[in-house]
Amino acid sequence: MNQPFFALWVYLSKTPLLWLTVTLLVYLAADHGSKATGRHPLANPVLHSIWIIGALLALTGTSYQAYFEGAQFVHFLLGPATVVLAVPLYEHRRTVLKALLPMSAALVAGSLAAFLSAVLVARLLGVPHEVLVALAPKSVTAGVAMAISQSLGGDPALTAVLVILTGIIGAIAVTPLMNALRIKDWRARGFAAGIASHGLGTARAFQVNPVAGTFAGIAMGLNAFLTAILVPLLIGWVVG
Repeated sequence: MNQPFFALWVYLSKTPLLWLTVTLLVYLAADHGSKATGRHPLANPVLHSIWIIGALLALTGTSYQAYFEGAQFVHFLLGPATVVLAVPLYEHRRTVLKALLPMSAALVAGSLAAFLSAVLVARLLGVPHEVLVALAPKSVTAGVAMAISQSLGGDPALTAVLVILTGIIGAIAVTPLMNALRIKDWRARGFAAGIASHGLGTARAFQVNPVAGTFAGIAMGLNAFLTAILVPLLIGWVVG
């Protein structure tokens, strides 16, 4: 009775679109669950998609290489998604110009804090050089972070994992933290989320308030640009 099912699974597991389809379906299910909870921070769809797909890979004995062969189209979309970061910046260029000075100060402070805090703490803990390099661009979107890491001799795959962890933690913590700090300006809340936790923080900001989401998108794009300049310049001095 199990033989036909096994034969079907062997056939489907070699189909390129299988894991792409699984990835999309799992995310849609996780997003539906997030909506059902009223977008509770702990119901983040990316977080739950990761462990569900990981469990499926473990249960089916599927290697990451086999999974990536089918789902790599999602990885390919990181490039176009990174380019699209310029769109909210262009659409709200007048707003950005009006608040250019405070936004610039917040951008530089946030970008340096995200980079230095992680790398210096990791260095004090004796983390290997390769991991420090992979950790350095953790607060920018994956496409940019992986490119920075690779150009500096780091492991892009490890960087991607650290970027996702940073984004998930930020997306979960941003709303309770901002409420605890009594920060009510949606522009400031969104800008902080975009700098600290890139795309996942931006997605969370849009769920909470459209103004916050807009400024999170702007911060994410600007931080990606600034980090691509700062990390290569400072990594040698900080890591030694």
